[in-house]
Amino acid sequence: MHKKQTYITDEEIINCQKVADVFAELYESEDLLVLNAGRYGFVKLQYFNVQFGFDTAYVFVDSRSLFDDLWREWLYTQLLNLAEGTPMQDMDYEDIFNCLPKDKQKELSDKRSYYAEKTGIENLLLEKTEKP
Repeated sequence: MHKKQTYITDEEIINCQKVADVFAELYESEDLLVLNAGRYGFVKLQYFNVQFGFDTAYVFVDSRSLFDDLWREWLYTQLLNLAEGTPMQDMDYEDIFNCLPKDKQKELSDKRSYYAEKTGIENLLLEKTEKP
């Protein structure tokens, strides 16, 4: 009999669940889902196709990585929505961000701290604000 390997700590299971819950609104607007996979960590499933299922699956075993990934998904979704129907729609994320007025850039950047605070996970608040 062999011991079952655990890939995520109990503390990170709790923290990852907090992160997944905070970004739940993202799942409604995007083709993505984050699930607790028990001892394996959390799995982000993305790009659903009825015939083939999800196209990609990413595994996370720490809340920092999961937060950063879901934060980028949220930010990129906002940037694409802002660029839709404008000359910016064919630009990459960083260029879209840089074309926005400074107050809009700050508003989007400040959302990172807002989401980090909502998780209640202290170490997520220590990082700098990330641009695309």
